[in-house]
Amino acid sequence: MRKASALSRFVASGIAVGVLLSGCGQAQEPPAASEVGKPAAGKYLARDVDPATLPAGSLYRNPASGRDEVVVPDIGNTALLIGDSQSEPSDGWPRLGLAAVGYKVHFCGRGGTGFVAANGKTGNYIDALHRGDWKLPHGTPPLIVIQGGGNDAAQGATDAQIVANADRLIAVLQERYPGARMAMIGTLARGANYGGGRRSQVDALLGTVAAKHGMPFVAVGDWLTKYGLAKNLDDAVHMNAAGRSSLGALLERRLRQLQLEAQPGGTPGSLKASATDGPETE
Repeated sequence: MRKASALSRFVASGIAVGVLLSGCGQAQEPPAASEVGKPAAGKYLARDVDPATLPAGSLYRNPASGRDEVVVPDIGNTALLIGDSQSEPSDGWPRLGLAAVGYKVHFCGRGGTGFVAANGKTGNYIDALHRGDWKLPHGTPPLIVIQGGGNDAAQGATDAQIVANADRLIAVLQERYPGARMAMIGTLARGANYGGGRRSQVDALLGTVAAKHGMPFVAVGDWLTKYGLAKNLDDAVHMNAAGRSSLGALLERRLRQLQLEAQPGGTPGSLKASATDGPETE
């Protein structure tokens, strides 16, 4: 009996080594269901199993699409947020705004990336998705929010490059999640007349992309000056904790104006007639 137990431990540890993932790198071929047995906590690939039985954070090989997807608890009340370093921290202001209107948040992205910009380890949004640098969640989130543009501005991406990659990303997400609402958040900046420069230009550009796709858009290309928040910059582009909190509250208000609050049953409210950002009610 002890020999059998030792053998079982050896086989189990071998399987674990073969399927554990390091960060967001490429996953290995998943083992058969008979090899997996009852899933343990941790990140691994699985197939031919009910994804509802897998622990949160597990990678599931979707047999319908052949894609690897992350198991997210309560996906029906979770917003998928794709973004850069403005969104990456646990108290990033896009996360705070979404949480304030009732969503749990699943983040895909990395600091230093954007629609065109890459950070050396993780590709831009569309390349990272195709390469598997990060994985989309299994199931259908009620709301998908794409935030970014700052790194594209810093790395000299052209308007044509940004628009082309944004269009590609939106098309993939609409194909993957046909039942989800989608919205965009632009590029945080000081404003065109107050030194916003290329960042404010990219914010306006992304507004045209969102309008073309009929998506709600939150323009933030002048928020630092408009709301007197430049004093809360921790560096040239990132906010301190107080600034993140203030921006989160502003985003909450804008999401409510767009009627994008989380709803019972995981469906966001109907959008207002105008999907793009316009004059706000102070």
